[in-house]
Amino acid sequence: MKSSRLKTFWIVVFLSISSAFNIIPLLWMAVNAFKSEQEYALRPLGLPKEWIWSNFAKAWEVAKLGTYFWNSVLITLVAVVLTVFLGALASYFLSRFEFRARRWVYGSFMLGMVIPIHATLVPIFLLMQKIGLLDTRLSLILPYTAFHLSITIFILVGFMSTFPKDIEESAVMDGSGVFRIFFSIILPMTRPAIATVVILNFIYNWNEYLFALVLINDDALKTLPLGIANFAGKETTHQTLHMAALTMALVPIILFYLALQKQLVQGMTAGAVKG
Repeated sequence: MKSSRLKTFWIVVFLSISSAFNIIPLLWMAVNAFKSEQEYALRPLGLPKEWIWSNFAKAWEVAKLGTYFWNSVLITLVAVVLTVFLGALASYFLSRFEFRARRWVYGSFMLGMVIPIHATLVPIFLLMQKIGLLDTRLSLILPYTAFHLSITIFILVGFMSTFPKDIEESAVMDGSGVFRIFFSIILPMTRPAIATVVILNFIYNWNEYLFALVLINDDALKTLPLGIANFAGKETTHQTLHMAALTMALVPIILFYLALQKQLVQGMTAGAVKG
């Protein structure tokens, strides 16, 4: 009993230290976003004497974050919805139905998890150029959707495979069809796993930089990471404005995660352990 408590204590200590390494830089960035340039230069580690909220409005205007923010929201949400919907449909048939090519189909999706995504950047660039989608929002939405289907299907198949067959048999007896069962029974039961893949896809799509850098040249279509990078390159003397812009870009991810964190833990556990 004593050894168990000691083990728990050291686990808590380790997790607390790990959390501090992740949280402290973010808090430092957020606090310094409220300082003037002079105060930041003199006291980079202290709290601001005067909290300058106008830094956020100025960063939003100077960096043109409104356009970049809207592009990121639109591209991210469309890609997440497509990925989750297509992944849930594919997972339903792979986990609940037996057919001859089932293992081959599932294996082909899992193959996507071992392929380095950015190794395909040049072929995707050439493909988008050939079909006329280069420098459009679809040039990001389609790759984001395709590359995240693998992890989405992996998690959802592991979760859906744990459902008893009796549920569907009862629904069939009541006259429900395949798609009625999927939308009315399977999807509601899969909410924890769906929350998991939604968060994972949202975070990656929101922060993705390299594909957006190569496939988007029009300033009116650039995403938030590109906008902040361009702003940091031009305004090299305004460190507090950089931090204000980064803080605003970070807020949606934090809120999104906090809203779905319980379902994230449940879904990851089910997909990893039971899959």
